[in-house]
Amino acid sequence: MPEPPPHSPESWAPFSDRIEFEFAQYHFAEVQSSKRQINRALDMWAATEIKHGGTGARWSSAEKLYETIDSIREGEISWTTYKVKYNGPLPPGTPPKWMTQEYDLCVRDVKDLVHELLRTEDFNGKFHYQPYKQFENGERRFSNLMSAEWAWKQADTIAQDPNMFGSTFIPIITGSDKTTVSAMTGNQEFHPGYISLGNITNVARRAHGNSMVPYVFLPIPKVVRCPDGHYRWAIYGLGPYIADYPEQVLLTAIVQNWCPKCFAKTNDLDGDLEGSDPMQKHARTRDMTEFMIRIWDPGVLWDEWGMRADFVPFTFDFPRADIHELLSPDLLHQIIKGTFKDHLVTWINELILKYYGTGRGEEIIDDIDRRLAAVPTFPGINETIKGYVPSDVVLCLQAFLDFCYIARQNSLLTSDILALDKALAQFHHYCQVFVCYGVRKSISLPRQHAMKHYSPGIISFGALNGLCSSITESKHIDSVKETWRRAGNRNPLPQMLTSITRMDQLSALNRKLARRGMLDDTVAAYTAKVLAGHAPAPKHVDLNDEEDEEDDEHDDGIENECGPISGPKVLSSVKLGTMRFTNLAGPGYGYPRQADVLSRKIGQPTFNRCILEFLHDLDNPQSSTSASDIPIQHLPLFAQDIHVYHSALARFHTPSDLCGVGGMYREGQIPTDVSDSDDIQTIHGMVPARVLLFFTFKYYNEVVECAFVQWFAPTANGPDRETGMWMVVPEKLSNGTPSTAVVSLKAVVRGVHLIPDFGDTPIPEDFDYTVSLDVFPSFFVNRYSDHHMYELLKAPQE
Repeated sequence: MPEPPPHSPESWAPFSDRIEFEFAQYHFAEVQSSKRQINRALDMWAATEIKHGGTGARWSSAEKLYETIDSIREGEISWTTYKVKYNGPLPPGTPPKWMTQEYDLCVRDVKDLVHELLRTEDFNGKFHYQPYKQFENGERRFSNLMSAEWAWKQADTIAQDPNMFGSTFIPIITGSDKTTVSAMTGNQEFHPGYISLGNITNVARRAHGNSMVPYVFLPIPKVVRCPDGHYRWAIYGLGPYIADYPEQVLLTAIVQNWCPKCFAKTNDLDGDLEGSDPMQKHARTRDMTEFMIRIWDPGVLWDEWGMRADFVPFTFDFPRADIHELLSPDLLHQIIKGTFKDHLVTWINELILKYYGTGRGEEIIDDIDRRLAAVPTFPGINETIKGYVPSDVVLCLQAFLDFCYIARQNSLLTSDILALDKALAQFHHYCQVFVCYGVRKSISLPRQHAMKHYSPGIISFGALNGLCSSITESKHIDSVKETWRRAGNRNPLPQMLTSITRMDQLSALNRKLARRGMLDDTVAAYTAKVLAGHAPAPKHVDLNDEEDEEDDEHDDGIENECGPISGPKVLSSVKLGTMRFTNLAGPGYGYPRQADVLSRKIGQPTFNRCILEFLHDLDNPQSSTSASDIPIQHLPLFAQDIHVYHSALARFHTPSDLCGVGGMYREGQIPTDVSDSDDIQTIHGMVPARVLLFFTFKYYNEVVECAFVQWFAPTANGPDRETGMWMVVPEKLSNGTPSTAVVSLKAVVRGVHLIPDFGDTPIPEDFDYTVSLDVFPSFFVNRYSDHHMYELLKAPQE
């Protein structure tokens, strides 16, 4: 049935117009108003209607509003609840509660969920219909799931059947993760499962709210409508499974502390001990598991091979699915929370206490905390332990961070995978420092051992940042935590499932209306146009456009916000905030507009001359004479008003970070920037500079956006060996004054994080981090502040 024309009453069904839809969308989805709040809003709406001769609001109560939402046809996939209970033998005496308690298993039809994902036109241009191999200068590049080996092999198998000619392979990515919504009120644990499609690109899967949805299982394939509007035969297959280690233990039916992917011994997972069993290098497979269960006693399987014989993985019922193969590496729990937070941070603290003794060790740990507080603010990991621990500890951290940042790249060349293996080897080598100092007797831990499976995992499934449990954890907020908050305390699960379904329905209808141009303008402006007979023309949506355009004016209102954004893909750009500070309100408020007066106001005597030198270079871009060598009377005259800004926004393309649909990220301004420069020693063609002032002025009737900066110079031709980071110092002129300049904002690449070189000097307890850039003589350029910076400062040979 064809859709009704846009802007007609029928096109808003089951609502009558945009006002009704926006009311429901705002109260139920955006601010998640309570029933009482909705009833109050409806009462005020009704009063307004009655005042102007109407009969009342569209709905008489929140319940009536819910009924309308329930009648939305788009995205309607209901839940079915099954009662499950343990039916095995009970032990003598009082059995555990879980053996006698009844549980709710709530599932949705996965066929309907998959079809809903497939017909989501937002994924057009971000959806691969066949596996592919990408090469760059002869090197294989691994990125999305369909670019890797596993999908290619599945397609080869499908192609052997001539009846499957022309079909599309649809890998189903699954994941599960138990979560707790309250530790205060009884049993408030939930165990949701999620699915996504392996054809969706990694960036879209991380950025799109509906790219991964709650589920539970899989029926027969049929002809399906795809994101590009075409119909195809779909061949489904179970794809990678996203889970943290406790989930992996259950899924693979292994014993705790063993590896779910290989037969490595629990006391020697990395095979470091002499006489290690060659069997340790063999991968676990379903066929091997079935064979061993038939041959050996359950006790032998448990003790010698870390296998359980009392149940088998759920994939045993799927002829082409092997859970040992399908388990995806988990960056969040294995690397960030596990190896870094639970292991390395704890071990370093223990090493300090062992090496220096309890009293002095605690003083050092307190000083490290003060160092963290003394570092200029910037999101990222800080190196603040150098000077207190052996060199091998710092080198161990450097190797680990290199491994993390390489592993989380959005795409990897074959050389990147080799660099990943090199970083892992260095990490294992330097990690022995904790054994040498008695912090650990050995290093045989499942989460660290999992790092050995990362390279094969990337080759099989592509870049891992599209298969990280952080995606499922982020879904907990929408699917579990927020729905639990709005549910009643008594039997919340059915209410939560209803909320999930309603949110999905509103989201699907919202996408449909937006695609038809029916959500353009504000509600008031749109309504005025429709009543005047000037309904907006349906806008053309380029479904093959990989990025969602974002109006620059939209950015202006959120200058203090950082994080993922949609928008056109650009390498980097910097724009000023919206608020400028001048003394329009009278003396003493804001900043003066005259350069010489402003120079005295900010305590920078070189500011005025730097502006004149900047104008000289602007007027004479080909001049071989340095502006600093020209007498001030021969520099251009400048009498324009100056407008000062306190902030700027850096936007850059960083698909390896958590980003928007187009791979873009927005970062709030910090006091240091990286600028292009050809005049002084650089870091890959860039120079760190501390921003002292953002300002604009008009020159030849054009607005010029500038930054007044203090230069920092590298101390060597390469990064520091221990930390892997470049060291810089404030650059001085021959007379000892700081080297400053005015640069165009177009020359600024992005913000950079400078970490002071603390050495072994303790930090005073009342130290203020805002003066760190003034009091410390040298700094590290933090290449680990985010993935964009890591890749920006990566040496060519890396």
